[in-house]
Amino acid sequence: MIKSELVQKIAEANPHLYQRDVETIVNAILDEVTAALARGDRVELRGFGAFSVKSRPARVGRNPRTGEHVPVSEKFVPFFKTGKEMRDRLNDD
Repeated sequence: MIKSELVQKIAEANPHLYQRDVETIVNAILDEVTAALARGDRVELRGFGAFSVKSRPARVGRNPRTGEHVPVSEKFVPFFKTGKEMRDRLNDD
């Protein structure tokens, strides 16, 4: 599912809202999650999951084509851990 499909589904489920308003709300939520992660905060949505930022330390990598050693700088990457309710729904037999 892409963002426009999400907006459309929410607009269909809530006919009293205009699609452009739903799009504004979805964008605001995603922007705030992104801003919180950029600040280093953790974002937890109960039943859905938690977003956090993990640090990958600097290391020495290798160029696969030439075999040359290449320094790779420290990185911060987003991490998502599913909530219990989502795991239960996905693994329901």
